[in-house]
Amino acid sequence: MLFPNKVKHRKWQTGRKHLAKRGVASRGNTIAFGAFGLKAMSQARITSNQIEAARKVIKRTVGKTGSVYIRVFPDRPVTQKAAEVGMGKGKGAPVGFCFDVKPGRVLFEVAGVPEEVAREALRKGGTKMPNKTKVVARL
Repeated sequence: MLFPNKVKHRKWQTGRKHLAKRGVASRGNTIAFGAFGLKAMSQARITSNQIEAARKVIKRTVGKTGSVYIRVFPDRPVTQKAAEVGMGKGKGAPVGFCFDVKPGRVLFEVAGVPEEVAREALRKGGTKMPNKTKVVARL
């Protein structure tokens, strides 16, 4: 799984998920390395486990000849309180990391494989994501 080596702050404030205020991605919204990419169509918080699950299925589908590029990195800590603990007594302990995705962000890219294989691999990877995605090609 992906996680940062070191973080400046162990816990972050939660932030809000209102789509109207978040807008669309202004960076990371074009294909840079591969020929085909998986683009996010809605907002979500993607955990490192979900990124790893998608990477595994994409890599398995493209085989040895294809290259997979991960365009997101989870650096936002996620906290969680223990089960059956009452309200109050502070914020929970960090349990993992996530990445805030805005609509239009390219999550994965694939190169070195035919179009049918790339589209099928990215489609399978998109099923592991918590948001709506679509496969795009380099123009």
